[in-house]
Amino acid sequence: MTASRSARERKAAAEAGPLAKVKIEVDEQDQLVYKVSCTECVARDSKAWSAYRPGGDNGYLAAMDRWTFHLHEKHPDAEAPCLAYLAAAQQRLHERREQG
Repeated sequence: MTASRSARERKAAAEAGPLAKVKIEVDEQDQLVYKVSCTECVARDSKAWSAYRPGGDNGYLAAMDRWTFHLHEKHPDAEAPCLAYLAAAQQRLHERREQG
């Protein structure tokens, strides 16, 4: 049995830590879309920095990897459970870059 969208959202928010705002939506293809935004950083037009990843490419993992990189680079003193997976996220990024 798969977890509900709200349960997935709570899990992702807990992993992302206190600086994150996590929202999961459903797109036109009925795939989950993970949005992780920063409560402190502004990207452009006064909008919060965010990672947006559809579920087709393992959206949770892709969004959390991007969020982990953001925390590591922009908020080095921040604490979040996802930072424990920084080395694995860097390895996945390295592998993607080698493939394409």
